Amino acid sequence: MILYQPIIPAEGIAGWKFLQSTYDKQFETFSKDPVLERESDYFLENIGNVKTAGDLVKDSRLLGVALGAFGLDDQLPMKALVQKVLEEGSSADDALANKLGDDRWVAFTEAFGFGPGDSPKTGSLEDMNNIVFSNQTQSFEAAVGEQDEAMRIALFAERELVNIATDLKEDGEPTSINTKWYNVIGQPALQEMFQTMFNLPSSTLQLDIDQQLGIFKDRAETYLGTDDLSVFADPERMEELTTRYLAQAQLADFQESQSSASTALMLLQQY
Repeated sequence: MILYQPIIPAEGIAGWKFLQSTYDKQFETFSKDPVLERESDYFLENIGNVKTAGDLVKDSRLLGVALGAFGLDDQLPMKALVQKVLEEGSSADDALANKLGDDRWVAFTEAFGFGPGDSPKTGSLEDMNNIVFSNQTQSFEAAVGEQDEAMRIALFAERELVNIATDLKEDGEPTSINTKWYNVIGQPALQEMFQTMFNLPSSTLQLDIDQQLGIFKDRAETYLGTDDLSVFADPERMEELTTRYLAQAQLADFQESQSSASTALMLLQQY
């Protein structure tokens, strides 16, 4: 269990500004936590011996760091799925990583190079150090989320939404607007962010994926003035987005607490 907990003195935008201003120092302290350091050292000492997807999957400690680097640590029990993703790579359109609708799987399999025609990257110290750093980043965000889930989502969005905004196809052309939105919908944290900002009911997520796409794009036009996620490659637009989300999330929490208080009062008045 990681002992260091990030310091967030307030909710909403005030807490967010404090977290941003102290992020580097807090992250440095967090990454030196003995538990996290132990797992990082184990990974770097042993990953060079991994030659196949099977080798990686059978070592839960290695796999935990590998998946954690991409925010996929909840998939640790799904070893057969993980091995299949790694072994199929991402070059083929029908590869499992491409069919899962979540770019994190594509990035995950490409980071290790076990797919057809690829060369394993586990022998590259630079690449594996990047994995360790990414795992530390994801772990820090998870720790933030234990105190304030909205801030965890905002931190995640600052990284991942920019990747989606600037994503290119193999021919160097930008991916389509629809593809970018499918990647948002396929990632729970980003999905939650836009769902909150757009005041969408949870039942929206039970609709057909193409129906969800239409709703998200329509709401983006209304709330953001555009349905083109490429605009969030601009840091100022990204900051506007996170600020809007955190304000809306805080409002939603307040309304929920007021509703709960009203319900409790009504129940008490019945006795």
